[in-house]
Parts: sequence; C-alpha cells; structure tokens
Amino acid sequence: MRQALVTISIPLFKCEDFLVKCLDSVRNQTYTDLEVTLINDQTPDNSVEIAEKYIKEYRLKNWKILHLEKNSGLSVVRNKGIDTAEGKYLFFLDSDDTITPNCIETLVEISERTGAEMTISQLECEQLESGEKSICIKIQSEKEIITGNDKIMSAFANSELVTYAVNKLFIVDFIRRNKINFIPGLFAQDELWTFHFMLKLNKIAIHKGITYTYFLHQKSVIHNRDKKHFDNWATIIGYFDAALKSENHQEIKALIRTHIINYKTMTLIMNWKAKKEDSSWIYSFNLYKKYPNLRFRDYFRSNYTFETKKKAVKLELPTSIAMRLFKYMYYR
Repeated sequence: MRQALVTISIPLFKCEDFLVKCLDSVRNQTYTDLEVTLINDQTPDNSVEIAEKYIKEYRLKNWKILHLEKNSGLSVVRNKGIDTAEGKYLFFLDSDDTITPNCIETLVEISERTGAEMTISQLECEQLESGEKSICIKIQSEKEIITGNDKIMSAFANSELVTYAVNKLFIVDFIRRNKINFIPGLFAQDELWTFHFMLKLNKIAIHKGITYTYFLHQKSVIHNRDKKHFDNWATIIGYFDAALKSENHQEIKALIRTHIINYKTMTLIMNWKAKKEDSSWIYSFNLYKKYPNLRFRDYFRSNYTFETKKKAVKLELPTSIAMRLFKYMYYR
C-alpha cells in the first residue's frame, strides 16, 4: 500500500545563510513520499536562487517554488502552504531550522495509527554561535493521546501543549473543512492559529522525542521584538476575547479565559526579556487591561486553579505596583 503523501511547506524570506542546511535535512528524510513547497515571499536576498540551484543539482522532482506577487508576511505564506498542499498531511518547517532524518516517518506512523488530526513533537533549541542545545519549549502533557475537545482545550489552556506551528503534522482536509487559516496582517501568530485549531480538535497525538531543531541566532525574532510585536500580542488577545464572547459551552469559556490570563502573563515576561525597559512593559500592561481577566465570582469557582487566580490578581494591580512585583518575581 502506498504511503500517505506529506507536504512540507517552507517559507523563503531572507534565509540565504541557513537555507541549504534546512533543505539537506528534508532531502535526507527516511520518509520519501514527500511534496516540498518553497514559498517565496518576495525575498530580497539570494534565497530563491539557492533553492533553484539546489532542486536542479539533486534533481528533486516533487519540489517546487511558489512565488507570492508581493511581500505579504508569514501568515499569507502559511495560508499558501495550506491552499496548495497536495498531501494528506501538512508539515511546516521554517527555513532557518532543521528536522531529524526520521522526523516525518515518526510523525506519519503515529498519525496513521491513531487517526489524530494533529500530531505534535518535541523540538530542541540550539544556539547557533555556541552550539549549546536545550529543550526550550517543553511539552508538559504526560499523555500520548488526548481525545475529546474539552480535554484538549484543558491541556492547551493549562500550558501542557506547545503552540508553535512548526514540528506538527496536520491532516490537510481537517484544516480546510474547519477553515483554520492564518490571519493576514498579523505576524508571530502561531499561538493564535494553534488556539483556533485547538477549538476544533477531537484527537491529538503527542511524541516526546526530538524531531526538530530551532536555531537561535541574532536574526531570530525572539531577539528583535519591539512595539509592533507588543501591539500584535494585544491584537491576538482581542481574537481570544472574540472567541470567548461567542462560545456557549461554559467549561470551554472558562478555559479560554484561563488561556487569556496565561497569554498576558507570558507576553509580559517576553516583553521585559526583549527590551528590559519599564516604559515598554507598562505600555503593554495598560493595553491588556481592556481585555478579559477573571471576574469577581470566578475567584470562588473551582474551574480556575489557584495559580490562574494568582496571575489574575497581579494583572489587576495598579500599574506601578504591578511593575515592581513582576520585576521582583520574574526578572531577578
């Protein structure tokens, strides 16, 4: 029986320094029934030329380069990957990262065996300059399979799952039927797209082994966040708020509210790590106040953990007190 076709979608934008290493990791996969789409977001460097030369040199017949008409951002690139995928499964790979030789084989085996709509795996981070490796974003769930949307949303809201779009295998038809698309104009929205996905999922499979290496370098967005990123995070919270208002299931509403509180806290920490500047942190803290927190009655309900309630209290503090407390607790 023929293997399931897997589409690997890779963006091309200012990646000439890293691209060959990424493409090598795809070409060396033990799983061979692959379609590779490289999507050119009108990159100004030589990334397209490098990709064209690579495809020609290795005579890669099921590899193709798609060109966007104008520079549109990663959201549009990801949507293009969804729209053009011919495989049963879709896998996002960033062009400055690599995957292990057995990455696709491992995830397909799990997906086919379990019928999971999304199969996630562990990634490692590597400092490009030093070669130091670590599990920087750990999958916290102890389970191998989670079935039922309420259980999946609970694991997601309580930070047991990872929110990056890469290193996951998705059933393409499931994405298209549920219209789970990235929102043009927003960037760094893996969290939002994953949130919309989690609202629809019925079964998720988890692989704890490492199948992906995320390289940290001076060009990484994690080192280059500024006001536009802080505004972007607030806009994303607005989408969480919209989902909260439209949701009728009370348990799911509580989980969405929990996620909003965790996301606010997480991005405030990221804000400080990026700028280490009081004014930027205060800007975001005040911006977040217009979005939902716990209501008074929620502090007496069992569907919110003590940890969530503590975070919610900190988010309600007067700004000057909150700034001092956050710095004391997280940034010492």
